[in-house]
Amino acid sequence: MEKDLKPKRLYSLDALRGFDMFWIMGGEAIFAGLASLTGWPVLKWWANQLEHVEWHGFQFYDMIFPLFLFIAGISFPFSMAKRIANNQSRSAVYRHVIYRGLILVLLGILYNNGVRFNLGELRYGSVLGRIGLAWMFAALIFMNTKLTWRIVWFWVILIGYWLLLLLFPAHDLGSSDPFSQTGNLASYIDRILMPGRLYLGNHDPEGLFSTIPAIGTALLGMFTGEFMKSDYLSSKKIKKVLYLAGAAILLMILGRIWHQFFPINKNIWSSSFVIYVGGLSMLLFAIFYLIIDVWNFRKWAFFFVVIGMNPITIYLARKIINFNRASDFFFGGFVKVLPEAWTPLINGIGITAVGWVFLYILYKKKIFLKV
Repeated sequence: MEKDLKPKRLYSLDALRGFDMFWIMGGEAIFAGLASLTGWPVLKWWANQLEHVEWHGFQFYDMIFPLFLFIAGISFPFSMAKRIANNQSRSAVYRHVIYRGLILVLLGILYNNGVRFNLGELRYGSVLGRIGLAWMFAALIFMNTKLTWRIVWFWVILIGYWLLLLLFPAHDLGSSDPFSQTGNLASYIDRILMPGRLYLGNHDPEGLFSTIPAIGTALLGMFTGEFMKSDYLSSKKIKKVLYLAGAAILLMILGRIWHQFFPINKNIWSSSFVIYVGGLSMLLFAIFYLIIDVWNFRKWAFFFVVIGMNPITIYLARKIINFNRASDFFFGGFVKVLPEAWTPLINGIGITAVGWVFLYILYKKKIFLKV
C-alpha cells in the first residue's frame, strides 16, 4: 500500500487558534462581566489579565497577538509539506508565501482605516500586517536554510535587535532611556520612515522596525511545527509533549532573566518578550496537543475549532458587521428583566454567541477564508 505523504491536520492547533481568537471576539467581556457581577478575587484577577500593560511588563492579553503568529508558524511546515506532496513547484510556494504576506498587509490597512483615500492620514501599521510580514520573512528563512542556520538567524535577530536599541537610543523627544516610549530606536525609525499616522502619535505598537523581532516569534512556531511533523518520537507522543513542555519552561525562564536587561514589552516586541511569550505559547500548545491529539479528548474543543477554522473571518467581520445589534436583538430582553449588574455579562455572552453562530454557519457550509 502506498504511504500517505500528506501530513495530517492537528485538531489541537485549530482548537488553540480558536481559543486565542475567543478572547478578542467576546471572551474578555464575559469574564469582565463575571468579575463585576460576583466580585470574586480570582475573577477580578483574571479580568485584569485581559487588559494590555501600558508599557513594560506582561499580562495574558499581551500574548493573544504573538500566540496567533506562533500558531501561524507551527502551520507552515505542514502546509509546505502538503504543497510539495501535491507536486507544487518551489517557485509556487514562494509566490504563495509572498502573496499571503502582502495580502495580510493590505487587509490590515483596510481593517485600520476602512476604504479611505486620504493616504497621508491613514494608519499603516497593523496586527494583520505584522503577522503577514513576520510570517513571510520567517517562511523565507525556513525555506532557504537548514536547522542550524535557522537557529543562528533566530538568535542574530533577537540579540541584534537588543543591541541596536541598547546602543542607539533616540534623543529627538528628549529621553535617554533606550527602552522608553520616546527613547527607543524602533519608535524613532518608525517616526522617520513610516507614512501616515502612528497609533500613539510618537509610537506604533505594530510599527515597521519592531516587526523584525516578530520574525523570531514566527520562527519559534516553525521550529515547533517542524518538531511535530518529524518522525522523532512519533511513537512516544507523551515523551514528545514532555520535550515541548521542557523547552517551553526553559524559554520562559530565559525570558524572565533577559527581562532584567531588556524588559518584556509587547509595544516594542522586545527580545525578552519573544522568548517569554514564545515559551508560554509553546506550553499552551503542548497542553492542547496532549489533551486533544494524544489523549483524544476532542468533544470539548469543538467550540474553539469552529472559531479556529475561520480566524481572519471573525477578525475582519467584527469590524464590518454590527454584531452588537444582533446581540441586542436576541439578548436585549434579558438585559431589561435582569438587574443592571448582569448587563456586562449578558452583553459579553450575546456578542460571543452571535459571532460563534455566524462562524458555525460558515463551518457547516465549509466556507473558510484563507489567505
